[in-house]
Amino acid sequence: MDVDTRVLRYFATVAEEGSLTRAAQQLYVSQPALTKQIRQLESALGVPLFTRSRGGMALTEPGRALAARVPALLAGWEAALRETRSAGRRADRILRVGFLASAANEATQPIIAEFARRRPDWRAEMRQAAWSNPTAGLADSDVDVALVRLPFPGQEKLRVVELFSEPRCVALPETHPLAGRETIDFRELWDEPFVAAPPETGPWREYWLAADERDGHPVRIGAVTEQPDDWLTAIANGYGVALAPESAARFYTRPGVVHRPVTGVAPSRVAVAWAPADDADPVVRDFVRCCREVCAGT
Repeated sequence: MDVDTRVLRYFATVAEEGSLTRAAQQLYVSQPALTKQIRQLESALGVPLFTRSRGGMALTEPGRALAARVPALLAGWEAALRETRSAGRRADRILRVGFLASAANEATQPIIAEFARRRPDWRAEMRQAAWSNPTAGLADSDVDVALVRLPFPGQEKLRVVELFSEPRCVALPETHPLAGRETIDFRELWDEPFVAAPPETGPWREYWLAADERDGHPVRIGAVTEQPDDWLTAIANGYGVALAPESAARFYTRPGVVHRPVTGVAPSRVAVAWAPADDADPVVRDFVRCCREVCAGT
């Protein structure tokens, strides 16, 4: 029988976390979708892999047998995939750079220019990821290095170097009663509906809702979006407000949407990230060095 490596990764994550909820957050998938995949794997194998209870997911004896083998199997496949893609990258002289939204803001172009100066025979290919993928493609080895926003789920498994921080602002419909204010205190927004990232992004979604800075006040969700254009449209249509990096006022404008400084929330942090397996990769190291040098001078 054939089993998708993605499903095996889902199984391994549930086995490690002992919880469908935590595993879904690590994998950036919805809990119902993850449950369906686990059940399909059990059906294909003809054995139960977990016992389910309110306390979480416990491995059965067949589940423990599979869990003992899967990590090495996945590691072997990921190594083969990485080496194959790396060979292709070296042949084409292309460094795949994932990013979210405005990436490193105005520093992005100087970073790319410095990389081109340092590696004139290489090209940095920028690949934008949806907000449902806060690692910007690193988790799936779709990119070699990424410009990301902290915090994001799974960052402890990657190499992460913080580059700079910037204040957060709030994006509101221009007809909103607070839109005419010069500065808005976050407490004044607690009862507002918010435009949010998908639930499966876990800590990423919670951070941009400032869930830990509400003194326990519940969050109201007015809309869920994955891309900047949909995000702006939802705000302009009055479905909610949203926290954003201060740079959003420069990079993401739309008639009907205004950005205002907001107090009472921590700043947004921009970082460069890569997989530990690429620690010794000279091209990745050069790109990281470019990021650090350019951002140190901004």
